[in-house]
Amino acid sequence: MNTASSATASAVPPRSGSRAWAKFRRNRTAMLGAAIVLAFVVLAILASVLANYDPLKVNFLAVRKPPSHMYWLGTDELGRDIYSRMLFGARASLMVGLVSVLIAIAAGVPFGLMAGYFEGWIDGAISRVTEALLAIPFLILAIALAAFLGPSLVNAMIAIGVSAAPKFTRLTRGQVLAVKNEDYVQGARALGASDLRIIVRHVLPNVMPPLIVQATITIATSIIAEASLSFLGLGLQPPNPSWGSMLNTAKNFMNQAPWMSVFPGAAIFLAVLGFNLLGDGLRDALDPRQEK
Repeated sequence: MNTASSATASAVPPRSGSRAWAKFRRNRTAMLGAAIVLAFVVLAILASVLANYDPLKVNFLAVRKPPSHMYWLGTDELGRDIYSRMLFGARASLMVGLVSVLIAIAAGVPFGLMAGYFEGWIDGAISRVTEALLAIPFLILAIALAAFLGPSLVNAMIAIGVSAAPKFTRLTRGQVLAVKNEDYVQGARALGASDLRIIVRHVLPNVMPPLIVQATITIATSIIAEASLSFLGLGLQPPNPSWGSMLNTAKNFMNQAPWMSVFPGAAIFLAVLGFNLLGDGLRDALDPRQEK
């Protein structure tokens, strides 16, 4: 057992968390991305506390009011406070991003592990299906699945997660092929470890850093996909607030009330920017080839 442990240590020098954090902290754009993401998370968690009004309450005496001291971001076509609706819309967007990525990981990573580790006909079958799914544009596949499942937030998360799963399958397969012949894997195999134990204890931990980076970037993609599905009426259903559904309504009042589209659009832009910057920073911090 000591031989296998030493082989593991010599083959893949562990990158300490403190060193990765130090490099991440030196990356200003990554820190900016982390700050943006953290801000949205805090706003979403504290939406009930920070909201000025009930996001569902209709007020026909305040229809399409511009931003003011009473309505910080203005009101919509039914007199609802846009600021309050955006706070609760952040909850929907972030939840979709997180849950969709978890679904994609759960559905894609096991197939990638099997394809890369066992190869042969298993690899061939999984790779052909993965390539066929990747040939379909991500958003088109998500829209098709959401339309098939029916309009709801849960179905939107499933559709986005399933559509993103092939990316994780392909990435995992490539990483497994790169590490399966390392000395620590061969040492574990020589000591009689089962395939399942080797995959779980030795292969999977060493392919996690790229998966973490991909998950972060996929959250940004999922936020855009959720907004698109809600814009098309396939996501969160009215009157519940969603950035995409708010944009769908705002398109009818571009001239009369431009603030109805500016603020939800800016929120989507900033959230996606934050997760992309965070993902790039994690890639640089976790990739040993980026050592200086």
